[in-house]
Amino acid sequence: MKPEDIIKKYEADRVEFKRELPDQHIKWLKTVVAFANTSGGTLIIGITDRTHQVVGVNKSEVPAVCDRIANAISDAITPQIMPDIFVEDIEGKSVIFAEVFPSPHRPYYIASLGKEKGTFVRVGGTTRLADAAIRKELELEGANMSYDSQIYRGAEYDLEAAKKLCKDIERYIFEYDGEKKTVSPDQLERWGLLQHSGGKILPTNAFMMLTDNPFREARVQCGLFKGTERVKFLDKREFNGPLYEQIEEAYQFVLKHINLGVTIEGIFSKNEYELPKESIREMIVNAVTHRNYAMSSSVQVAVYDDRVEVTSPGMLYGGITLKEILSGGSRIRNKAIATVFAQMHIIDDWGTGIKKIIDGCRDYGISDPEFLELGTTFRVNIYRDSNPLATAREQGQDQGHDPENDPDRDLEIKGAERDVKEALLAQLRMTPSGTYAKLAQSLSVSEATIKRHIKVLKDAGIIERVGSDRKGEWKVIDESR
Repeated sequence: MKPEDIIKKYEADRVEFKRELPDQHIKWLKTVVAFANTSGGTLIIGITDRTHQVVGVNKSEVPAVCDRIANAISDAITPQIMPDIFVEDIEGKSVIFAEVFPSPHRPYYIASLGKEKGTFVRVGGTTRLADAAIRKELELEGANMSYDSQIYRGAEYDLEAAKKLCKDIERYIFEYDGEKKTVSPDQLERWGLLQHSGGKILPTNAFMMLTDNPFREARVQCGLFKGTERVKFLDKREFNGPLYEQIEEAYQFVLKHINLGVTIEGIFSKNEYELPKESIREMIVNAVTHRNYAMSSSVQVAVYDDRVEVTSPGMLYGGITLKEILSGGSRIRNKAIATVFAQMHIIDDWGTGIKKIIDGCRDYGISDPEFLELGTTFRVNIYRDSNPLATAREQGQDQGHDPENDPDRDLEIKGAERDVKEALLAQLRMTPSGTYAKLAQSLSVSEATIKRHIKVLKDAGIIERVGSDRKGEWKVIDESR
């Protein structure tokens, strides 16, 4: 096996090469701790780090080096780690492998440094000291607990807030499958949103994030940017309140700022966004559901000229790797939130969100989404330039279109005016008495957009108003103009 094959087998960020075992154990023990606290990894002795040259370990010294590795790991790290140590012959030379597996007994740390200074994690192929938020999550994970299930210490239980949440859950259930289901505060307790302590009912962090949501970091920030970098804002919003409302608001923000065109199916016209709505929704749902809420940062949703980007605070949870996630694997970070979202049909089955994002893009005929681990965050990108509808935006910009000053940001498609006209005319034929609000809702655009296009059609003599503004109807006169 060649070094490049080793990297492919173990994944680049889960491999640490050493020419020889350093005399100072701390240097490489940090890496072992980091492997154990994240997704595991392999320390390889006998291959240079930068050039990947195989130098090997003197065969006569192999047993002693293996013992040094095993003893140092056993003596210096708490809780105890049991690596798999073995030797392989590579290019005729002996190379030592110490494979470290992720384990639930976290956090692991170097005992002599203490938990605060001795806990390390693996971030993008490097070993870093874990900050307080990461240590807190590792401790909860080691205790088989989640941050969202912890009792919230800043407020008393609010029965009225609980009743409102129950009603909202009932509404989501009914809108999904038509089932009229009664949800009570007792059910919230069974789902982990409320806990009994000292003879009192106390809210958990999850309960608070699904009701009044006093957490500054439990929010979604949305931005529309000019170009392909985070330089100039064209629009920005910050959504607070219950998490499920934030999801819907962020989803609508993205739909407002991507292109909408019209496709023809038989004799009917159909509104179609340039990107799959299901994939966009799942990107936001996954970010809100699975982020690390102990971190003092927010979910960020960004719309650029070339992509929609969703960034979620927190590394991959529970030792799972990106490769495993893309293969359908999952680890539930926020158990109470995920349980309630499953009841509300915001998520279907745990572990299917990534597959839905991918399948949505493939069904749409656009490029596969991009999944990235960036330091202590996780990011998903869907690219806009692979869909024909995206070219309309580019054409509009070439003609002097300035999206910052465009009153019709719902569309942003100067090159698709004819398609918009056809969609509106089709809707007027079906519902001639439709109000601006109803027409806007039917076409998934703003009332301002409808008013603007109505004026254009009236001025061109294509439609006219018959009767009063309140009780009259629209009449399509000439569609050939």
